[in-house]
Order: sequence, then structure tokens, then C-alpha cells
Amino acid sequence: MENASVGATDDLTGQDFLRLDHQVCFSLHAAARAFNGVYRTALKDLGLTYPQYLVMLVLWEDGELPVKKIGERLRLDSGTLSPLLKRLEAAGHVERRRSVADERSVSVRLTPQGADLREKALAVPRAIAESTGLSLDEVRDLRSRLNKLTAALDGETQDASDGGARDCVR
Repeated sequence: MENASVGATDDLTGQDFLRLDHQVCFSLHAAARAFNGVYRTALKDLGLTYPQYLVMLVLWEDGELPVKKIGERLRLDSGTLSPLLKRLEAAGHVERRRSVADERSVSVRLTPQGADLREKALAVPRAIAESTGLSLDEVRDLRSRLNKLTAALDGETQDASDGGARDCVR
């Protein structure tokens, strides 16, 4: 079945659909890799990797949180998140503590050093936005479109895991 929302690709033949340059997933993958390179440079002075930066953003925004909540916000499983948190703790940016109420739950909070790092990080978003070559309105529009795409894909994944199939024609 062909998705009616594909639009401009309606005139492509079946073979053309298999071209790498026609794959939206590859465009997103390539953009993500390019972003990672820009972030690597922007975060060097902070001593953070991109995934560590994301953890710090969540903690700067929300304060102390259970590891599970951080993982949910960042879409990371505990196997990926735990080593990140250990490295952030070793660097002196966060502290992890077991909950007294539930020993299975570990919460993470910023140390004073981690909180102070926020000031140094304020320049990062602007540097990243400038590196895109897009205006701030274009960046906001792109973020909005990506959020919409993510929600749609999450809906497809949820439908598939529920055993239901959505009609591909919209």
C-alpha cells in the first residue's frame, strides 16, 4: 500500500523507492551524525559527551529525579543510562542515591559543580543553532516537525505492539 502523505514521491517507481537518497530515515541519520560532530566540538570545553549533556539538561531543568524518569525523558534504557551516570558521578557532576522508601529506585541529583556547569553550557544552544545555517524560526519549525514525526512514529510502534494495524492510506 502506498501512503497518500508521501506526496512528491508518488511518481517514483518501486525501484526508486529503494534509493538511499530517497530514505527519510537516512536523512535523519546523517543529520544526527552531523549534529553529534558539532556537539562534540561545542561540549569539549565542558568535558561532556552529547549523551551526558542530555542528562545534565534534564537535571538542570527538573532537579533530582529517579533514574527511571531520566531514562523515560531521554528515551534511554538503564543499560545505556547507568554507565553515563557513573561517568558523570566520577566527574563530580552528579550524585546517585538509593531511595529510602524503595531500595530498587535510585535518584540522581546535581552536585554544586554540576549545577555550576549550567552557566558554562548556556552558550551551547546558540552555537548549535548558528551552526545549522537556519534562522531561529526555522529551527523552531524543524523541531516542531520532528516532534510531530516522532509522535506519529511512536503511534505506529504502539499500534504494532498492540497487534493492531493502521490503514497506511491517509
